[in-house]
Amino acid sequence: MKRMFFVPLLALLLFSSSGTYGQEVSLEAYLSKFDYEERTAMKIDSKTLVKFIKEGKAQLIDIRFKEEYEAWRMGFGVNIPLNELPARLGELKKDKIIVTACPHKDRATLAMVYLKTKGFNAKYLEDGLVGLAEYLRGDRAREFIQ
Repeated sequence: MKRMFFVPLLALLLFSSSGTYGQEVSLEAYLSKFDYEERTAMKIDSKTLVKFIKEGKAQLIDIRFKEEYEAWRMGFGVNIPLNELPARLGELKKDKIIVTACPHKDRATLAMVYLKTKGFNAKYLEDGLVGLAEYLRGDRAREFIQ
């Protein structure tokens, strides 16, 4: 399983460029500066995501395939399948934290790395859409929707 995840990530990394927020730099530069702080900063949990969305600080990007999105969705966020992301960068808000999400986090991690290489302030949802759905159960969902 790890090998299946590593191969697409390596391909993405080899054919991308990386950067700080707002500018593109080489992937090599991003990787050479990758440290424990970045490893921590690239993740966001559901509780923080909901807070940031309420405050207008974040944009949720659901990177699942259209068929998956049509089967169930969160009711907020934008569906941009991973394979369409390069062509749809214009739909992302450069002034917000872009949070990529999928059910578990494999594709969300790939999308986050790609967006970082394109100069976006990007994070991936560490507990995935499944964790977000669990977090928003009951009273939290009503509070979030209002």
